[in-house]
Amino acid sequence: MVVGVFPFGVRRRYVVPLLAVGVWPGRARVEVDGGGLRVDFGVWRVRTPLENVESVRVSGPFSWWRAVGVRVSLADRGLTFGSSTGRGVCFSFREPVRLSPLGVSSHPGLTVTVADPEGLVSHVARLRVG
Repeated sequence: MVVGVFPFGVRRRYVVPLLAVGVWPGRARVEVDGGGLRVDFGVWRVRTPLENVESVRVSGPFSWWRAVGVRVSLADRGLTFGSSTGRGVCFSFREPVRLSPLGVSSHPGLTVTVADPEGLVSHVARLRVG
């Protein structure tokens, strides 16, 4: 099975704030294959089987205070790994996922600001069909 690797689109102006929360550009990416979804955002990680992905779509743009860094929505407990204010990809899960290394709460959704949001959505769709 082909592994799709999608780096985050890190905007220059957000590098220092991201470093402050443990995120550096070489360690911010999404990997997807038939085995599952693996997201690394510095020290932060989410892992889940592909079967747990209920839906995936492109969204954005975002305001910086809602998109940059590691965020949890107070409205729906959705998680954001954000490195830019451009477009991103929103995943909804059948079963909530845990954020590592903490692993204390669960999240029904995850938004990631990868450099190629359309490519990530397309790759997930191909794997889910195949």
